[in-house]
Amino acid sequence: MRLKDILDIYHKELDALYGKNEVDSFFDLVIEHYLNIKRIHIVLEPEYVISKVEEQPIFEVLSKLKLEQPIQYILGETEFFGLPFKVNQHTLIPRPETEELVAWILNSVASSAKKKPLKIIDIGTGSGCIAIALSKHLKTSSVFALDVSEATIEVAKQNAILNNVEVEFLHGDILKIGESQLDVESKYDLIVSNPPYVRHLEKIEIQSNVLDNEPHIALFVDDDNPLQFYRAICEFAQDNLKENGVLYFEINEYLGAEMVELLEHFGFKQIELKQDLYGKQRMLKGVK
Repeated sequence: MRLKDILDIYHKELDALYGKNEVDSFFDLVIEHYLNIKRIHIVLEPEYVISKVEEQPIFEVLSKLKLEQPIQYILGETEFFGLPFKVNQHTLIPRPETEELVAWILNSVASSAKKKPLKIIDIGTGSGCIAIALSKHLKTSSVFALDVSEATIEVAKQNAILNNVEVEFLHGDILKIGESQLDVESKYDLIVSNPPYVRHLEKIEIQSNVLDNEPHIALFVDDDNPLQFYRAICEFAQDNLKENGVLYFEINEYLGAEMVELLEHFGFKQIELKQDLYGKQRMLKGVK
């Protein structure tokens, strides 16, 4: 079958669900993943034909997309901050706003990191995207990453190897840090976290392909205690963040004022609330 005809089938089957531009994006990812060719190939060779064997995985992806499974899980990979990452049902799919958080950190610490290597910990690392991106760009710094899920850590370790970086992965629950085996030999210069922060009352805003596929343990918090992870990390920072060390969070866009109040309660200074590209309050930092 001509590749162009398969693209037409994708649009016929999926446009009502995702929109034309998104379907184009899906198809680009699929043919690059399975055929190692770019969309321009269809433009240059509109009669380009692929075999039945080559067709099979492409139509299998189509079937899964019709069930609203995320393309990243279907292909088992995604990109974050220009780097390749493996993802599966144990890990959240990295988001663009998290890339903005990493960019903010790098813009803030790059010059000081050149003078003196930093010790950094990413709490709730998931796929390892934050820790690995920071390690890739802050080559002399020591980066640690903590997660409660051993299955998630295994994926993150694969991603560190894939991106040729050194990250020390730690298994532990930040809510029960006293009971974990987290050994802090020296204090950290920087703590960063993108913990669960979506309240159950906000589920109505979550797209079904996220709600039905991504791990809820990494997404949701109780409505009556939405800052529990942030509070626990602030408590951890009291003993484990150096004086003048910096704490960075990705946050719930609706809880910016509450987060500022939380950091003030723990004595942080130079608190800064930052908007993402869409004007939502999604990032926060404070200095100990």
